[in-house]
Amino acid sequence: MLEIMQNRRSIRRFTPEPVSGEHVRALLKAGLLAPSSMDKKPVRLVAVENPQWIAALAGCKNAGTSPLMTAPFAVVVSADSAVSDVWVEDASIAASFIQLEAEALGLGSTWIQMRRRQCESGDSETAVRKLLGLPSQLGILCVIAIGHKDEKKDGYRDEQIDFGRVIWKK
Repeated sequence: MLEIMQNRRSIRRFTPEPVSGEHVRALLKAGLLAPSSMDKKPVRLVAVENPQWIAALAGCKNAGTSPLMTAPFAVVVSADSAVSDVWVEDASIAASFIQLEAEALGLGSTWIQMRRRQCESGDSETAVRKLLGLPSQLGILCVIAIGHKDEKKDGYRDEQIDFGRVIWKK
């Protein structure tokens, strides 16, 4: 697991090769297996394979959406705020699990923040909900762009890990 974590980097360019159905299912399974507060399971995932819809998601945020221009697959990570008051944390865990599974499958991914971001028409969360026809109680955390890597990034080396950020209490 640590090797997967060290090698996972944000990939912003993808090849046109589609993500296989088997890999799509594994990615979604990873997100659905994520733990949630009091096991309430508020997370809702929207799987998007249609290139026009993926491009339209890019329009839901003013900047930082270039990975969606080449991604053959995207997952909108949301959660039902009526089910859990800590939906942001629950959705964040699910998004992280999806990204780790992408790396384990040899795929690349990038987290594209939507919560508390803006687009030309206003709030990014509202724009995503409107585009996808989602109910208002769903909080939209992020869109994860996923695909076969079209760029190479080295993983983190052990000497780059800053254990000085740990506060030791003995």
